[in-house]
Amino acid sequence: MSAANCTTTYTCSHVKTIFLPFMNESTWRLEVRATLYLIGLIWLFMGISIIADIFMSAIEKITNSVRKITIFNSDAGTEEVVEVKIWNDTVANLTLMAMGSSAPEILLSIIEIVSNNFESGELGPSTIVGSAAFNLFVISAVCVVSVGPDGKRIKQFNVFCVTSAFSVFAYLWLVIILVWSTPDFVDLWEGVVTFLLFTILVVVSFMTDRGFCCRRIEQDDVETEKGVSLEDGHIDEEQIGEFLKQLGKDPNLTETEMKQLVLKKFTERLPHSRAWYRMNATRALMGGHKLEVQLPERLQQKLVTLAARSADEVTDSAASLRDRDALTEGGKLAVVEFASASVAVLESDQRARLTIRRYGNTRVRALIKVETVDGTATKDEDYVPFKKTIVFEPGETLQHIDVEIVDDDQWEPDETFFVKMSLEKGQQLVKLGPKMINQVTIINDDEPGTFEFENASYLFKESCAKACVPVRRVNGADGIATVHWKTEDQTAKAGVSYEGGSGELTFSHGEIEKTIDIVIYDVQSKEKDEHFKLVLSDCSMGSKLGKISSTIITIVNDDEYSSFISRLAHAANVELDNIRVDKHTYADQFKEAMNVNGGDLENATAFDYIMHFLTFAWKVLFAAVPPPSIWGGWLCFLVALAFIGLLTALVIDLASLFGCFIGLKDAVTAITLVAIGTSLPDLYASKQAAANDDSADNAIGNVTGSNSVNVFLGLGLPWMMAAIYHSVKGVSFHVKAGDLVFTVIIYTVCCLAATSLLIVRRFTKPFGFCELGGNRPLKFVSASMLFTLWLLYVVLSSLRSYEIIKTDL
Repeated sequence: MSAANCTTTYTCSHVKTIFLPFMNESTWRLEVRATLYLIGLIWLFMGISIIADIFMSAIEKITNSVRKITIFNSDAGTEEVVEVKIWNDTVANLTLMAMGSSAPEILLSIIEIVSNNFESGELGPSTIVGSAAFNLFVISAVCVVSVGPDGKRIKQFNVFCVTSAFSVFAYLWLVIILVWSTPDFVDLWEGVVTFLLFTILVVVSFMTDRGFCCRRIEQDDVETEKGVSLEDGHIDEEQIGEFLKQLGKDPNLTETEMKQLVLKKFTERLPHSRAWYRMNATRALMGGHKLEVQLPERLQQKLVTLAARSADEVTDSAASLRDRDALTEGGKLAVVEFASASVAVLESDQRARLTIRRYGNTRVRALIKVETVDGTATKDEDYVPFKKTIVFEPGETLQHIDVEIVDDDQWEPDETFFVKMSLEKGQQLVKLGPKMINQVTIINDDEPGTFEFENASYLFKESCAKACVPVRRVNGADGIATVHWKTEDQTAKAGVSYEGGSGELTFSHGEIEKTIDIVIYDVQSKEKDEHFKLVLSDCSMGSKLGKISSTIITIVNDDEYSSFISRLAHAANVELDNIRVDKHTYADQFKEAMNVNGGDLENATAFDYIMHFLTFAWKVLFAAVPPPSIWGGWLCFLVALAFIGLLTALVIDLASLFGCFIGLKDAVTAITLVAIGTSLPDLYASKQAAANDDSADNAIGNVTGSNSVNVFLGLGLPWMMAAIYHSVKGVSFHVKAGDLVFTVIIYTVCCLAATSLLIVRRFTKPFGFCELGGNRPLKFVSASMLFTLWLLYVVLSSLRSYEIIKTDL
């Protein structure tokens, strides 16, 4: 059909619609009609995204449901009641979660067949395959480049392998039944088996997850961040206090800003499900209330600065976690590294002992080359150079090396050199850990040293009873040395708030740290924070004072401090309730729906205002859906599913008419416009998961499972229904194989290439042993290859639809 024919008369009258009457628009220009239908389609996609958000919140509520069981604690000799999740995570991901993210595609296929008198159409099957292609190729490409050089791996790799195999088999199965078994027809047994394969997928994946088919990755294998707890939606006051100690006293921060910092700190590293990322992505795109805490730039920088103080510790922890993931899942690599990243040694000790550890695969022989490198310390003058190959025999996990230190009589400042390790050739099963370089500090002990405080200020609670302030001795530790100290009143007064006075610290030969202990009085009265000064003076002969020779000691009033912590905890928990996935009442839902960014105007952007205006009608309409808190989320699930079905039917009408107006066949419309429109929230959600999660599971690990479910449910269920209908009538269910089978074959070939690329990335060193991120040039090469596969699929499928490519299928 040419575009010109549509400008004067309707040549699209053959298009069957479900709800939309074929209005008399013959006097309208083609461009106007096409534009209106395109706008309508986009607006419908917005509505589907919003109701899918509510659908997901119901699924999240259902899959997080728990039951209480009573167990006997043999150690305590008592019975305990514990809560156990009803839904297995793998089963939830392959059933309700997959249905939640793919509901529009699945319902589109079902509605198209039912509305077409149980005859096969092109839009539904093509949308299923097109959406699968977009998910696997485009979403994976975006996720690969969204992760930094450290890379991220799929933790549940065994389940990923199972779902990948089923994903490929699902599309090969379509070829088998449409080309080889019963060409161009689907018999009843074929429809039933296609649908039952969904059950088989879930059962096999569950068995794999539980370790019935292979070793299960236990929860203990995955370390979690310590000190972060949000049990039962409650932020612990004690942990808030610990965080405030790290944050320090800042008079420029208001109590509201402190609440925001606390909430962000205690929620940013919590594990999230794929449903959470899907909902947060939808709300970010549609101007709704985000599920993550939003901070102004100044406060965000505050957290960044705080994190930088312990960057080494965080890096080591994260690197250790990644290495353990590589080992516990693959079971092939041995990791070798120093036990610590740095050591300090007195010059008079005459040697520095370094410990090297090996973990992971201890069954292989590991050869590690270790050598020294000059820093401010010079080989032969300050230390004896060391270069040796260390051999870890099978089963051996620890080795020690000694580097000789040159003890001279000249005074020198503290100096450093480095000991680095590298792999000998041929060590394919050995990997260096993050601590592959050790910094050795030689503390010169030919001088009495320099005395100073470590920090310019310290914070102690009034109830601590004693403030212990460390004093360091640097740049020498030779002989006995002394330094005097005294307190000076500021707002805190000696004898009232603390026990003032003076004293002397005596350092023995080689001793480099002591503490000054000052008694703090608990006056049991409401008062503001107070502070006093602690000063060093009068060193013994030869020694001197350093840069920080005085420090400020702040005494925090316990009563006010506790009250402040309680207020922060209460405010943070109220805000935490505001960013819950589900709402408890209709009032909460309507309040959130009718306000930009869910009522958080302070953090609303111009984009939020625009999208809220465009989607306001949808938000208010869908606020009438029962809250997920009713009936455990099932009522919300059913009502939201009905709404998705209604909007999907409208999408079928508009997509068919729009494609007709611009000369696009249904199959091409499905694999491009419809597939992209229904998958954009998944793209944004996966990008967020790739950037924020510790693993790649929520980003791409579930894509193959979702694609399998699309076929087994999205095609299996409607084909089974149609086969039953036609079987009752005594005829066969006809499905034209040509275009669909060609598209499926192209997708399957590209799917094998994409899956192979991800596996190669996981098990090869140049890519960094990770599916996402890694080597910068190579990750862009990988993303380009994945995106090219999608373009290849779209172009070849489109050419086949227009019969430019002809086959015998």
